[in-house]
Amino acid sequence: MKRWAILTVGLYLIALVLVTTPAFLIGFAGWAPIGGWALGTKGIADLLEAYTSHATWIWLAVLATGQALFLLLPIHIAERRLPARRPVRIPAIVTAFFLANLLLAGVASLGLAVLGDNALDDDKLVNFPNIAMACSVIFWIVWAVVFRRFSKTDDPETFVNRSVRWLLRGSILELLVAIPSHIIVRRRADCCAPVVTFWGIATGISVMLLCFGPGVYFLFVERFRRLQSQGKANRTKP
Repeated sequence: MKRWAILTVGLYLIALVLVTTPAFLIGFAGWAPIGGWALGTKGIADLLEAYTSHATWIWLAVLATGQALFLLLPIHIAERRLPARRPVRIPAIVTAFFLANLLLAGVASLGLAVLGDNALDDDKLVNFPNIAMACSVIFWIVWAVVFRRFSKTDDPETFVNRSVRWLLRGSILELLVAIPSHIIVRRRADCCAPVVTFWGIATGISVMLLCFGPGVYFLFVERFRRLQSQGKANRTKP
């Protein structure tokens, strides 16, 4: 069962790269910040440069780890074992983490659509990472409390379905905020705001794809069991 989980995580990362690549090229096509470059002429080169950034690989590692931890409960369900409270709590914490990031990305995108680059002035930019980190932790704690209560009352399958529904709806809602915000700051020719709003789009897409992990995993497991049953049936035939 764990091998199928590893395969699911691998497919998730591949899908993430395939989907975010055109999103990156579309989101920054022709964007020329002050003193910078126009991505429309050398988009692929700029995309490859983005993938050499440590921040990109750290974010991909966080997403892969989150998908793996999110599959812990489906693994126990597939193995038909009554999961202990610890495996239930871990997906609850992971769900709360990604919901917190969606909320943070949505609020940041909306704020930049309204305030523009004024929200990222040099004197404010120094405090922006600290403020974002503090807000993310607060949102994470709030969502963790909510899903901790769900983990106590829901059976494992209900909890997985609830987590997927909340993450999917949250990612759709966040994209409905981030995409218009990105269009607004691009049309306004802001210098730095499009970077943050695109991060909002990337976060929404990443979490949306993550929601399909349990479904893909259960499809693999079901296919494996069918093949196993057919093999046993063939061996018992005279």
